Amino acid sequence: MPDIRRLAAVLGVAATVAATAARAELSAEQLAKITQNPVANLISVPFQNNTNLHFGPQNNTQNVLNIQPVIPFTVNSDWNIITRTIVPVIWMPDLTPTVKAVNGIGDTVFTAWLSPAKPGKWIWGAGPVVQAPTDSDTRLGNRNWGLGPSVVLVHLDHQSPWVFGLLFNNIWSLSSNQAGGSYNHGVIQPGINYNFTNGVYITSSPVITVDWRAASSQQWTVPVGAGIGKVFRLGKLPVNMSLAGYYNVVSPTNGPNWDIRAQVQFLFPK
Repeated sequence: MPDIRRLAAVLGVAATVAATAARAELSAEQLAKITQNPVANLISVPFQNNTNLHFGPQNNTQNVLNIQPVIPFTVNSDWNIITRTIVPVIWMPDLTPTVKAVNGIGDTVFTAWLSPAKPGKWIWGAGPVVQAPTDSDTRLGNRNWGLGPSVVLVHLDHQSPWVFGLLFNNIWSLSSNQAGGSYNHGVIQPGINYNFTNGVYITSSPVITVDWRAASSQQWTVPVGAGIGKVFRLGKLPVNMSLAGYYNVVSPTNGPNWDIRAQVQFLFPK
């Protein structure tokens, strides 16, 4: 416990120092819009919790906490590389009376987008996405490495309250000889956000997934829904919090019918 307390204290000091070093005091509305751009030149650490209801053949609850730090790097005056690492912490419920619950780490997904350093209202990023077999149990991931492309397109006008965009990636397994076998899966994530002047915003950002190797009736998960969020400050540290609900109008057999998404995101403006 003392080590945990010391680590928490160090992280708290680091967060405060990083926030204090910000070159400009951005408004809550400006910060909210920046968080809605996946390729923003902004260090952030989101903790996104997804509670999936009625999951599996026994209609249990699955929980996935995605820890997904975003770290940008400056290439030169014209280009940035924006990196995002997603590490899932998964609670997998009982699937059958004999296949009991398990919890642990899933596979890590790392993306690096090349993006213009001085974009206009239309912002784009493109680059590779890598899936690394970091799962702590074979039921929580796939032991084969994966690789594919990822593209982001965002429209952000600082004179308008609207921010909308689209993220796409697809990952193919690089081998099939490890546990889990080969895979080919994609993600399409549209986003539309309306921002108020006090940092409050309304958002809809469903994560549409497809498993290209599954039978045609089992490939797609298509959620619809929306949520609300707000950017505020803890001292000088900007924080983005949101809560949303998504109902899966299309899903594979034994897939969840609802996803309750809650997020806390710590922001470190440059």
